[in-house]
Amino acid sequence: MIEQIIVLDNADAAVFFGTNNSNLQLLKTLFPKLRIIARGNIIKVIGNAEEIPFFEEKMRDLELFCVDHNMLTEDNIIDIVKGKSPQGVKQDNLIIFGMNGKPISARNENQQKLVNAFQKNDLVFALGPAGSGKTYVAIALAVKALKNKEVKRIILSRPAVEAGEKLGFLPGDMKDKIDPYLQPLYDALEDMITPAKLKEYIENKVIQIAPLAFMRGRTLSDAVIILDEAQNTSIHQIKMFLTRLGMNAKMIITGDVTQIDLPPSQMSGLKHTLRVLDGVKGVGKIEFTKEDIVRHKLVQLIVDAYEKEDERRRKEFSESKE
Repeated sequence: MIEQIIVLDNADAAVFFGTNNSNLQLLKTLFPKLRIIARGNIIKVIGNAEEIPFFEEKMRDLELFCVDHNMLTEDNIIDIVKGKSPQGVKQDNLIIFGMNGKPISARNENQQKLVNAFQKNDLVFALGPAGSGKTYVAIALAVKALKNKEVKRIILSRPAVEAGEKLGFLPGDMKDKIDPYLQPLYDALEDMITPAKLKEYIENKVIQIAPLAFMRGRTLSDAVIILDEAQNTSIHQIKMFLTRLGMNAKMIITGDVTQIDLPPSQMSGLKHTLRVLDGVKGVGKIEFTKEDIVRHKLVQLIVDAYEKEDERRRKEFSESKE
């Protein structure tokens, strides 16, 4: 009899062992000659020296499936232990599997163009209206790169620009004041990473979420870096951010130039940068339209109505000058 310790380095233990340890109980049934004890992400197995290597091999296969699919069912376990290919979800344009195995994929042509541009370029601009999924897809691509060990960390940032509300009057300390601006980024991550794993990543700074001002002076290597709501950056801010790009790093800039919250006298850094970097090799640009909106159907109608109103006001202004 020998004893072997197996550490689940990547899988979330709660997902791996199942609700009320149902998966653990199944493993004990499938390996009746072994004594299996689990605590946290550590498995201790005691048994015959001939059976333990096979058990460890299957645990690694199960862990890999669990990490890739964000789920592990009893049917998956039985298939993998028996050497069969588990019945995974086949999905066109799949990016990653989110919580509970939900497939996250490109839902329209421009989302797929963003996926392709990310593969080909180190800097990609994703531009378009609210609800087109540009930020969500960008974060999914970052999580995929992290899971595949292509990068060591994810950096997510937003400018903390006051959109009608005064930041200083929000309750709490600086973190409490800033977090509401970053909540959309947390929301997307929570769709893709289990709560325990996300907490671990944030505590260990594998995933870093911070206002744009916190990026100054840093060199960001081995990372996917995302700047969201970039239309609200100044020219100096976005230049500072772009020059943070380090070795083995990719950057995605998202924004909607029709929703600028800067003072009227201040030019959007995003609009300026798009003009400056036009035609630069290694820079991709995807432009989403209102037809790409994947939220509630009313969102597309709302965006369309505002576009018509803006066009009417521009026409009135033009006629008044004649």
